[in-house]
Order: sequence, then structure tokens, then C-alpha cells
Amino acid sequence: MSYLKKLYAFIIFFFLYAPIMVLIVFSFNESKSRGSWDGFTLKWYIELFQDRQIMSALYNTIVIAILSSTIATAIGTAAAIGIHNMKQFKRSMVMNLTYLPVLNPDIVTGISLMLLFIFLKIRLGFLTLLLAHITFNIPYVIISVLPKLKQLNKHIYEAALDLGASPSYALRKVIIPEIMPGIITGFLLAFTLSLDDFVISFFTTGSGVSNLSITIYSMARRGINPKINALSTIMFVTVLLLLIIVNKRMSKTNIIKE
Repeated sequence: MSYLKKLYAFIIFFFLYAPIMVLIVFSFNESKSRGSWDGFTLKWYIELFQDRQIMSALYNTIVIAILSSTIATAIGTAAAIGIHNMKQFKRSMVMNLTYLPVLNPDIVTGISLMLLFIFLKIRLGFLTLLLAHITFNIPYVIISVLPKLKQLNKHIYEAALDLGASPSYALRKVIIPEIMPGIITGFLLAFTLSLDDFVISFFTTGSGVSNLSITIYSMARRGINPKINALSTIMFVTVLLLLIIVNKRMSKTNIIKE
């Protein structure tokens, strides 16, 4: 049974990651053809960084990811602290509303935000794209921070107040440092989701503004270019490194607490 379980797990992971491995290998292929290997080359990576359209999309993607994850982390952390201090019934109601954007299909969220921006007469472009990313990132930050708040000893905050600290000072010097692992995890998760998003971005952006996901989609419609393989490889490695960092931070936190 142990052998069969390992074989089953191997088959599942093989089908999940084999296409990605093929993509990574062919990003170094000399030929444009995906059916033959003509030798190792880095020219597609060189051409990738010389492509103005892709570089512009990369710039928009990184700027939006940094801004949206930073703002969403600040709002989500404040919201998590507020939710944590609510009574049980109110907390349950708010958490159910918080889970809705996470469970809601991306296409529904994207169309809803697009209609909202049009109703408010906000021109679709960089601002709407940023607002959309902040909106769908906030629930993930709340979900990341709340477990750390539940693990926090509430008497530490009360002791700080008894010793003369103001509520804002106790928040900055006592609460925030204690829940910092959750805040960092929420930030990295929001950053990763922002880099990866396509559906919501597609409905909330305007002409002249696109992120990497939209640019890759546009390029793929004209045929698979080897530069897409190179770009996808870089994105995969970046997201993988972020996930490794998140997992290591969570592991260290759990070890320290144990």
C-alpha cells in the first residue's frame, strides 16, 4: 500500500509539473519549433528584455503588484484587528462576507468591478486596475493575519496599557510585532496573486495599460512565441521563490512557538 501511495503521488505530480518542465526546457531551445531541439541558447531571454511591449507590461505588473499588495496589507491588517475584537455573532457575519470575494468566481468579480467603475464614470486604466487588485487582495490578507491574532495573548496589550502606553503606541510596539509573520505572509500572498491575475485585470484595465498576463494572452493568440516560454519560466521561478520564502517563514514561526 505504501508503494502504491507513492506511485500515485508521483503520477499526480508528474502530470501537474511535466508541462511546466517542458516549457522551461524549450525556453532554451534554439529553434522556434516546439517539435524539435536544435541546441541550447539564451537568445529568447535576450529578445525578451529587448521587447518594449513586454517590458512595459512587466513594469505595470510589478508597480501594480507592489502598490496593491502594500495598500491591501495595510487595510487588511487593520480590518483583521477590528474583526478580531468583534463579538462572536458580528465576527461570523463579517467573516462570511470576507470569504465571498475569495470563493466568488474571478469572472464575476471582474465584470462587477468593471460595471462599478463605468457607473462611477472612472476611466478604465491604471487606476482601475490598481483598485481592482487592492479589492481582491484584501480578503487574503485578512485570512493570513487573523490566525496570528487568535494566537496572540490579549493580556500583553492590556499590560502595555496599564504600564502607561497609549492605544496607538501599544498597537505599534506590541500588537504589530507579534502578528508580523502573518502580515508578511499576507503581503507575499497578495503580491503573488497580483502578479498572476488575468481575468479581473482583463475586465478592469483600459487601452494602453496591460499586465504580463494580458500581454501573454494577446501574444498567444498570434501563435506561441519562444519569448512567451522565457517569460513564463521567469514568472514560474519568481512565484516559486516567493512560495519557498513564505513556507520557510511559517515553518520558523511554528518552530519558535513550539
